[in-house]
Amino acid sequence: MIEIDGSYLEGGGQILRTASVLSIITQKPCRIFNIRKKRKKPGLQTQHFLGLKTLQDLTGVKIEGVHLGSEEIIIYPTSNVWLKEHLELKIDTAASITLILQGLILVIVGIGKKPVLIHIRGGATDTFFSPTIDHFRLVFLEILKKMGVSYELSIIKRGFYPKGGAEIKITITPPAHLFPLNLVNRGELKNIIILSGASELLRAKRVAERQIKGAKEILAKLKLPISEKIEYYQTLSPGSQINIIGYFENTIMGSDNLGKIEKPAEVIGKEAAQEFLRQGLRDSCLDKHLADQILPYMALSDQNSTITVSEITNHCKTNIWVIEKFLPGKFLVKDNKISWNKK
Repeated sequence: MIEIDGSYLEGGGQILRTASVLSIITQKPCRIFNIRKKRKKPGLQTQHFLGLKTLQDLTGVKIEGVHLGSEEIIIYPTSNVWLKEHLELKIDTAASITLILQGLILVIVGIGKKPVLIHIRGGATDTFFSPTIDHFRLVFLEILKKMGVSYELSIIKRGFYPKGGAEIKITITPPAHLFPLNLVNRGELKNIIILSGASELLRAKRVAERQIKGAKEILAKLKLPISEKIEYYQTLSPGSQINIIGYFENTIMGSDNLGKIEKPAEVIGKEAAQEFLRQGLRDSCLDKHLADQILPYMALSDQNSTITVSEITNHCKTNIWVIEKFLPGKFLVKDNKISWNKK
């Protein structure tokens, strides 16, 4: 049985997501202990609990210790793991939809043969400490397309903290063979899209427009075509988000930010733009938030892969440590380049 110490390096929920899914894919029993030990509230919180329960529902795998606050689980995968083709998930909190989807998509790509439809009611599309749904679909899922993964995503309703209330449908079609990912030189930046959205409750304050105004003040120095899209949504809780997506010759990079009560909307936009520019200081192909998410897919491909990233974060280092415990191969890290070499 593989032993995973959940307090290693970043010590958060990512260890749980990656290890639990790779245990199922590789059919290797796994014990994960000290779950989220370095977080203010250690153990399984609502979104981690829901993610594991949904993995069980999707695959039929037995997982012991799945309850709120649990700091240890044991996964017992079998050789006859199956996947539902239609999964319904109801979330009563503002748990992050994108974090739950990270684990589900990885297991579908890892063992799936047919398309899987996931219908989520509730939760938050855009919340703290997780990718916004726009970064998820316009950057992460688009990079996965380069590896042969197909998807269809419909955002029926947005949800913000604290009430959530979102609704989405996503269909993931796994490829017969996962292509390697070789993104080393990004090429020239061709254009930028700014997507700024907010709750209808904030329309009178023109929050979405002001977020774009702040972002464009920072991005004007690039002297590139910038298109923009403004949206307002009917939501249970007030909230806003902004995404800046850069389209390069060979890749896509992005940054996002969420509105905060104590910060003017213009500042939220400026912060997102400044982060986008920081990502672009190195000639890299993936932003720091995407880098760690893509590593398991590189390791699951039949061939070697190489990427360049804007920053080697602790999330990156943590995922490398977990992946190497399950799959035959080795990550090589030099400067901002990460390569996966299969054994």
